[in-house]
Amino acid sequence: MFHRRRATMAAFLLPAIVVYGMFTLYPLVRGVYLSMTDSLGGPIANFVGTDQYRAMADDPKVTAALWHTVLYAAVVVVTQNGLGLLFASLLFRRPKVRKGLSVVLLTPALISPVMAAFIWSYLFAPTGGINALLDAVGLHSLEHVWLGDTSTALYSVAAVNIWMFTGYSCAIFLASYMSMPTELLEAAALDGASGWRRFASIEWPLLAPALTVNVTLSLIGSLKVFEFPLVLTNGGPAGATDTLTLLVYRNVFGGGKFAYGVALSVVLLVTVVVLSSATSSLLRLRERRI
Repeated sequence: MFHRRRATMAAFLLPAIVVYGMFTLYPLVRGVYLSMTDSLGGPIANFVGTDQYRAMADDPKVTAALWHTVLYAAVVVVTQNGLGLLFASLLFRRPKVRKGLSVVLLTPALISPVMAAFIWSYLFAPTGGINALLDAVGLHSLEHVWLGDTSTALYSVAAVNIWMFTGYSCAIFLASYMSMPTELLEAAALDGASGWRRFASIEWPLLAPALTVNVTLSLIGSLKVFEFPLVLTNGGPAGATDTLTLLVYRNVFGGGKFAYGVALSVVLLVTVVVLSSATSSLLRLRERRI
């Protein structure tokens, strides 16, 4: 009876395992193999070992792109989740406007990333919406070539990412707020706990699982960012917004270095897996200690 049940379970799982193997494991293994060849994308490829990875270590563009990717992810994760938490806290305390403002915050996420990038490319233009607004309110000194300056381009691109996905972070934090035991919050209020004291002692610890989910998801998404830097700056100015995904794209589809681009994608995959796993593990460890 037990063996028959296991056989039935295996029969149900088999199609999923086959599909997973075909569309996830095989491309992964094939990609790692191609990264160790001199393939140009055709059927002929010679095994060259770790040559592509050694070349990568001496390539300053890769070092710069890795730094831009990590910096971009750090800015997005901190700002997006900070704003999401702030909006969730405000909405939790304002039930009359909660539903309407939640929809407003989630609306940017309904737009495709490419379309959002085109919209913001107009807003960031020297004669675009942001500089026009600053000019209208008399803040001429703050007008700037946002995407054309190496000191602001990466942060401007990150701002679009934050604008688009802050609603997601807010929704997850707000769901966690709504599941908090009201008796605990009411008891704290009766004991005279102030807003900040109540947040630090009760709300923040209870928000730990939501923080883990939000930070992990935003970290993975921002490390893999592609559409925003491609459409807004195409890696410019002077490579200031070049990310690993853009280098992969250029080498695989336009640079004639197929195997090198595949090797870069392997490095990107390892970076995403290591950073997201380490961050998630640390945050889950924090959850258990609270």
